[in-house]
Amino acid sequence: MFDSEFDLIARYFSHLGASRSDVLLGVGDDCALLRPPPGMDLALSTDTLVAGCHFFADVDPEALGHKCLAVNLSDLAAMGATPAWASLALSLPAVDHAWLQGFAAGFGRLAEQAGIALVGGDTTRGPLSISIQVQGLLPAGQGLRRSGAQAEDLICVSGRLGDAALALHQLQQGLEPEPALRARLERPSPRLQLGQRLLGLAHACIDISDGLLADLGHICRASGLAAELQLEALPCAPELLASGDWSLPLSGGDDYELCFTLPAEQAAQLPQLAAELGLPLSPIGRILAGEGVACRLADGRLYQPKQRGFDHFHD
Repeated sequence: MFDSEFDLIARYFSHLGASRSDVLLGVGDDCALLRPPPGMDLALSTDTLVAGCHFFADVDPEALGHKCLAVNLSDLAAMGATPAWASLALSLPAVDHAWLQGFAAGFGRLAEQAGIALVGGDTTRGPLSISIQVQGLLPAGQGLRRSGAQAEDLICVSGRLGDAALALHQLQQGLEPEPALRARLERPSPRLQLGQRLLGLAHACIDISDGLLADLGHICRASGLAAELQLEALPCAPELLASGDWSLPLSGGDDYELCFTLPAEQAAQLPQLAAELGLPLSPIGRILAGEGVACRLADGRLYQPKQRGFDHFHD
């Protein structure tokens, strides 16, 4: 049976995601028509995932559907935005109904959980790649920015660092990671509730996609300040702590946790916020005058990382 791109859209994507009253017209027309509520700013982010670069070509399509949306939702979380709408551009080498069904299931399940509606996009033939744009809403003027850090802020992170990079490292060696570890790589959890709770509390925020050093470095450059990390405070797997090799939690990437700076006087709120969200929140360093990110070992010596994080165009 011949499957046109319109058949595929109607079958797999036309009804994905949450039903929202602010979607006047969704999938199936030349444009979506959306109505942002008054007094709200629009947060917008776009990511592209390419087979062989961002994911293994034979990855479980349901996990891929989840992850490709999760990494975009993580950007909204870093801004403190509430998800609203998404568009999906999907390039496929051939029609594979089992793959499409799994992909749509993973994407749709997370979209429902996040309250985001799929309102448009494109489906075409070509090398396997996925481009998603997400839009979120937040109170006017309150978005968390990279440029807001202040000297003497605490540097904090959510969750645990290095798990996804460890799972990837094991897969590249032909090993099978533990299921929970593999889930951290293939099914990350965007920290949407945390981002929204940090509005009016944190000074700056970023999601950790390319590695802690690289992403914290973006905050430092945007804010014109420096950072010092205490490595023994990093929340990571016991085997990583025991190894003394800090490269995975510092530079491995794919964590999709939030790194945020917090006024020191707000430190007492961290345990309560962590308990309310059921999510570990760890202070790991301070923002200082100067530039760059320094890493200090438990004995006070500086640690020199071999790399700062992932860069598509770094040799």
